[in-house]
Amino acid sequence: MTKKQLIVIKVGTNLLTAKGGKLNGGRIWRLSKEIVKLKKSGKQVILVTSGAIGAGMGKMGLKSRPTTLKDRQALAAVGQPLLMELYQGAFKKLRATIAQILLTRHDFDDRQRFDNIRNTLNTLLGQGVIPIINENDTVAVEEINANFGDNDTLAAVVASAMKADYCILLTDVDGLYSGVPGKSPLISVVKKITVRIERCAGPACLGGKGTGGMATKIKAAKAATKAGVTMVIVNGAIAGAVSKVLAGEKLGTTFLP
Repeated sequence: MTKKQLIVIKVGTNLLTAKGGKLNGGRIWRLSKEIVKLKKSGKQVILVTSGAIGAGMGKMGLKSRPTTLKDRQALAAVGQPLLMELYQGAFKKLRATIAQILLTRHDFDDRQRFDNIRNTLNTLLGQGVIPIINENDTVAVEEINANFGDNDTLAAVVASAMKADYCILLTDVDGLYSGVPGKSPLISVVKKITVRIERCAGPACLGGKGTGGMATKIKAAKAATKAGVTMVIVNGAIAGAVSKVLAGEKLGTTFLP
């Protein structure tokens, strides 16, 4: 049997939340439509989503991200069902079945849990189900403090474990720039992650509601490309960004395996 192309898509908090911290239902709907379209074209898709803490902030009427760990964990607990409710509503209208999986980076360090995760994901994909993965922020102390770079590293680890063809990070920037974003040229292809490439990422930008930054995306790219996965950083606000990348359009920054 011909192996189906497997795509891991990661979507960041800043793409999923609108002004005021509420979830951006329109963007979730458009992303869901694109995933179903990819699935109908014969591809398998795993979605790694952020947004639980941002959703919790919107529900609780908070304008800024809390500074204490316990408050952020509580917001994640409030926001996670709200996030999945929107995904469930969107995919139900599209007649697609989803599954929720909450993981931490450490779940991949234990061999038995690693095998269980991979077997579950393979079973879901084989049954035509779209797995939606998020970090278990209520217990993942390291991830919530950005030591692992939000969901970027998790997406890379999932892509590596599943031997995915692509790991596509949807973010709110156009890709990796050679200098100041918007003023310096965009780097379209990275064949090897060198010290110069790492310097282009600069300090991790932790502003807004997200905990990721370009430096963490470079770290994720290192992990994915070493495992033979092609990673792409692309602006998720572009309509049909994932489909355009897979069709060969020059969008974002591609890290070759």
